[in-house]
Amino acid sequence: MSLDEALTRLVDVAQARRINETESIPTAQALGRVLAEAVASTLDVPPADNSAMDGYAVRFADLSADSAAGTVLPVSQRIAAGSVGQPLEPGTAARIFTGALVPPGADTVVMQEQCEALPLEGAAPDRARVRISGPVTAGQSIRRRGEDVARGSQVLQPGARLTPQALGLAASVGAASLPVLRRPRVALFSTGDELVMPGDPLPPGAIYNSNRFTLRALLEAAGCVVDDLGIVPDRLDATREALRRAATGNDLIITSGGVSVGEEDHLKPAVQAEGRLDLWQMAIKPGKPLAFGAVRRPGDTAQAGGEALFIGLPGNPVSSFVTFVVAVAPVLRALQGMPATLPRGLPLPAAFRWPRPDKRREFLRVRLNEQGALELFTNQGSGVLTSAVWADGLVDNPPGQAIAEGDIVRFLPMAMLVGG
Repeated sequence: MSLDEALTRLVDVAQARRINETESIPTAQALGRVLAEAVASTLDVPPADNSAMDGYAVRFADLSADSAAGTVLPVSQRIAAGSVGQPLEPGTAARIFTGALVPPGADTVVMQEQCEALPLEGAAPDRARVRISGPVTAGQSIRRRGEDVARGSQVLQPGARLTPQALGLAASVGAASLPVLRRPRVALFSTGDELVMPGDPLPPGAIYNSNRFTLRALLEAAGCVVDDLGIVPDRLDATREALRRAATGNDLIITSGGVSVGEEDHLKPAVQAEGRLDLWQMAIKPGKPLAFGAVRRPGDTAQAGGEALFIGLPGNPVSSFVTFVVAVAPVLRALQGMPATLPRGLPLPAAFRWPRPDKRREFLRVRLNEQGALELFTNQGSGVLTSAVWADGLVDNPPGQAIAEGDIVRFLPMAMLVGG
């Protein structure tokens, strides 16, 4: 099955299970959450004209007709940010600081680098005179009321993942709390008698369980609440029990390993016994084996509300990572009502050759060089996790497509793939 066809099926099912539960949380705690409702501004931002610079507020008409340079004006007041000045008297200037409200009557701010303070005996420096020393444009260096946000306008749309800058924008319109969707709840476990945890002794034939750490981090970066069930023995009864536990209270179950066709791979019959299995393989490299279906929650029927979705990822570390970012991440976005397509990617030149492409769609680990071209990691094996750490992203290469040096390829930056 092609990746596009598989994604269509995966996303369609996930959209039918879209999370609708919402909660209101403080804006400061909403990073990475998905907005449930639009945020509209109840005020203009800025709420009033204010100075964009430290300098002097003046009436442009008071400056010399030919050139503002050389104009000398008495300083009538000092206006700091957070204070309100008096109306500006004609023929005077007001010392003003960044963010301070422009006084009535002033229509221009001259930044202090274009001014020269002229001390006056017996007067404070800021209450003396100022000489304009540079060219001035009418209306310069003033932030106008509502130039960023107009009152009543929607500043954030539902379905958006809240970034640091989005939280700042919400705060700028006075939103102390935000309505967000409940986080997806995802159960995670690995299968394999060969797996041990880092820190434990490594017996002959055993390997440390890297997938548990990679997948848990990917889920947490995507905003999920993770129910980590650890390592499940390679037995059918143990796998079925783990699936029943995982289905309780979770939206999705993610596993790694055990989705091949070997005699010790028990996930397929276990899922079929505890629910249903709809999808078994995708035509991608790395990551061909993938299981998709649903597991009944204990005591519930197999209706939509009574099951948890299931995705079984391959056990090889790079296969598991790549399959997650191209297949699981869209499912998580669909569950939260977000766009669930793969990133469009960036067209960039290849600084490598790929003369023997696979018949499957390939995701090659690459890195940008100083010339803006993509270099290929030497070993593209599905067990070489160092390739994913070294890489800046993946080349999405169509089936059977050879690559010559200089060819334009589709580059998917890691930042677009990891983090939802």
